[in-house]
Amino acid sequence: MTPKHKILAQQQVDVNAEELRSSTTVNYGLGRNWEVGVNLYNLDYLPQQHTWQRNDTTIEMPYAPLLLLNAQKTFDLTESLHIGIGGQTGLNLYPTKDRSSWVGWGYVNLGGSFANEHYKTVVGAYAGNQRYLAEGSTVGFHAGFDAGVWFEKVHILGDWATGTHEYGQLVLGAEVYLQKHLPLAVGWRRSNQDGQQAVVVQLTYTPK
Repeated sequence: MTPKHKILAQQQVDVNAEELRSSTTVNYGLGRNWEVGVNLYNLDYLPQQHTWQRNDTTIEMPYAPLLLLNAQKTFDLTESLHIGIGGQTGLNLYPTKDRSSWVGWGYVNLGGSFANEHYKTVVGAYAGNQRYLAEGSTVGFHAGFDAGVWFEKVHILGDWATGTHEYGQLVLGAEVYLQKHLPLAVGWRRSNQDGQQAVVVQLTYTPK
């Protein structure tokens, strides 16, 4: 959770054989375990066609690109456990139709932090519309971990989400802290749907 009156910024690039996908997030801490922010998702470049992808005509893939607002709230259960609830909602930019379409996604999860926050886990459920997720189930489960094997130096990361749409995938990687507030993560992604693989690079500025 972003601390009160602080800003967190994150840039992620997913590179596979067909496209480069950029996802940008900027969040602001409101205090009392609240944060809000803005996302620019699914900014997809197709190298073979030398063009940026726009989609609002098929749910075989998520609508793109997307401009979203996000919000998250956590509720502490104990010193180590919390419940989180949040979501993202917005519109597709540069529509090919007369107007943009609404997209949305939400989640609830149980998170834990252990060994003085050196190790973190999360498990929960999500739901979204097919414009956001693409064709497939609109509900599912997700889980993840962050293992600070050399705390704030080198972390091992993992995330998995159920589903045969584009959100359904496994990501495993490592994160190296370039500076205290600037971790760089590099990972391997595998799609549940067809086994497509990709490299994921993520740079985060965290005010913690």
